[in-house]
Amino acid sequence: MASARRDDGRVRGALVPRLLLGLGIAFLALPLAGLVLRVPWSELGTQFAEPALHRALLLSLSCSLGATLIAGALGFPLAYWLAHGRSARHKLVRVLVVLPMVVPPVVAGLALLLAFGRLGLVGAPLEAATGITLGFTPWAVILAEAFVALPFFVLAVESGLRSLDTRYLEVAATLGADPARRFRSITLPLIAPAVRAGLLLAWARALGEFGATITFAGNLDGATRTLPLAVYSALESSPEAAIALSLVLILIAVLVLLLLRHHWFPAARPAGVAS
Repeated sequence: MASARRDDGRVRGALVPRLLLGLGIAFLALPLAGLVLRVPWSELGTQFAEPALHRALLLSLSCSLGATLIAGALGFPLAYWLAHGRSARHKLVRVLVVLPMVVPPVVAGLALLLAFGRLGLVGAPLEAATGITLGFTPWAVILAEAFVALPFFVLAVESGLRSLDTRYLEVAATLGADPARRFRSITLPLIAPAVRAGLLLAWARALGEFGATITFAGNLDGATRTLPLAVYSALESSPEAAIALSLVLILIAVLVLLLLRHHWFPAARPAGVAS
């Protein structure tokens, strides 16, 4: 009897985590299922032939690629510096790097507007000196996307640099390789997977950016209306078009995850095998 009660208690104790596991999976899967079930499959051809979708897609691709290039160019020195120091300055800069990930996107857009808009800290003297206006232009889209995408690249590359086996660098140094050669021949090849992952993550984040973009760049068809903004606009007039556009963004996100599968989802090792 005692053994039966213990077994019954184990079964009941295992039900709670299993129930929570099922609820967690359902919580993530049901919104996607709801979207996929409502996709107007018979009208996809017509929806995808819309010129407005082509404009939004072309703008999204060009601006997100530009933002990714900026994130990579500015982020790599930041990641390298952060990976090689633990001082108070490094901690402060790391907080600054991570901040765009946690502040509301609309707040990020407002901050960009106050910095680079026509009356901003940089925007006002820039317009006065050159006549160039950044706000509510495609450049504003690129800057907004780069701002929110930069932390993803920095953190991915910093993680790769911190996990780098420095013994290779030490051996190369004993053989007479200078720092520049060690960086080119050893560091860069070893952290290449982290760099690729960071670029993909930054690009995916830039492509899906909404709040900072609509605040700093507006929602102008053919000028600043990216795919996420096109989804928002279509919700009012054509829900079917909004669903079709959402499907495009989900497929792109799935593609990014597939490309990152070896970086984020390493193959399971047999039990007892050391990493």
